Amino acid sequence: MTTNKAAFIYSPELEKYSYPPEHPFNTVRAKRVRETISSMGWLSGNNISEVPPKPAERMVLKKLHTARYLHALQAASRGHWTPEALEMGIGTEDCPIFKGLYEYSVLATGATLVGAELILSGKADIAFNPSGGYHHAHPEHAGGFCYINDVALACMVLAEQGKRVLYLDVDVHNGDGVAHAFYNRSDVLTMSFHQNPKTLYPGTGFEDEIGDGPGQGFCVNVPLPVGTYDKAYMKAFKAIALPLIAAYDPDVFVFELGADALAGDPLAHLQLTNNTYVEIINYLLGFEKPILATGGGGYHIENTVRAWSLAWSILCGADDSNDMHQAAIGGVLLESTEWQGGLRDRMLAVTESQRQTVVPAIEATIEKIKTNIFPIHGLQFM
Repeated sequence: MTTNKAAFIYSPELEKYSYPPEHPFNTVRAKRVRETISSMGWLSGNNISEVPPKPAERMVLKKLHTARYLHALQAASRGHWTPEALEMGIGTEDCPIFKGLYEYSVLATGATLVGAELILSGKADIAFNPSGGYHHAHPEHAGGFCYINDVALACMVLAEQGKRVLYLDVDVHNGDGVAHAFYNRSDVLTMSFHQNPKTLYPGTGFEDEIGDGPGQGFCVNVPLPVGTYDKAYMKAFKAIALPLIAAYDPDVFVFELGADALAGDPLAHLQLTNNTYVEIINYLLGFEKPILATGGGGYHIENTVRAWSLAWSILCGADDSNDMHQAAIGGVLLESTEWQGGLRDRMLAVTESQRQTVVPAIEATIEKIKTNIFPIHGLQFM
């Protein structure tokens, strides 16, 4: 793909819905990203298009979710809440009931599925839905702010069309719902880089969770210690992700780009800058395979908007090197009081004690994964 056809998937229709005002998940992020990239001229031009979503069809939702669960979601969305729904995680503090929750979830899921359709049809090589990434939803259970698992459904749709799918999740929380959906399958390799589950929801995603039966070795979990910074993160990514991607040789990437691994996120404790996301995206582009990207977590709104806007600039091939242009409008447009330098984050200082804590833990994780998973894929290591 020398010149990628890139589709940004968005509609103002998504703005009609919102979680309760006290909830950490803020749907305004997608709108803010759209405003930012539009102001920079990154929604028009050669090979760039903006595509509206359409609600996901119920028959597609039922590829993963049970009819009973979907009915409970729909009823709760209308104000009819039952103890049975609560048992499914609907109406908890994490997954509250709000007006239109079903309609929003179905539309946000539909946006990701539109991206999958564009890739399957050859109309797009890159598709980005900033309103997606609900990786914690299970077949009959809501969790972690997620009701319908759009990314798992997209992986299923792509796999059903004979595509070898590699699901890469860089959200700070383990992508448990997606891993669960494909734990016994080898046509979708799931790979999640996340904060150590001993210290963060959902408490899953240890190195020894590697899949089962035909899926053994096709579930890759990379837990990262509190305080992980750019260089240490990329050490793990280069050592684990790049060899496995090359060995698996996917036809398409599904990329959950949660921004809650960034330093300053109020719900997590990693110390990344958005420059790490740029580096990862550039590696993915280097494989010259289609990429279906979504949003995900990210609870420091300004940092998340900046990260996803920057990510889109790389994905769609826009020139992100004009630092003066970014500096001139980035800080003002995003109203950030922390950093006026445009979309790229400033470098963060790393302490010696941070290195001494983080590096040995990451090296141990690399060794475990190389021991448990690499041989399954014919990879040798010293």
